[in-house]
Amino acid sequence: MERELSSSREPLLPRALGFAAGAMIFVVVEEIIPECQRGGNASLATAGAMIGFAVMMVLDVAFGLVDCWVGTR
Repeated sequence: MERELSSSREPLLPRALGFAAGAMIFVVVEEIIPECQRGGNASLATAGAMIGFAVMMVLDVAFGLVDCWVGTR
């Protein structure tokens, strides 16, 4: 019974950790970095930071896949 419970939660863990990381990045950009609040562009600055982070992660994964295909890792 215990083994069944842990295996049913396994696919949830990476998604939950990803959500938590995204929430932390949002909080840091929105609330802690004071430069984002200047000039009335807080929402635009937050959206830009989140989009930039997403692009960075996509490129990281893409280049990681290229390295795996080439065999340099």
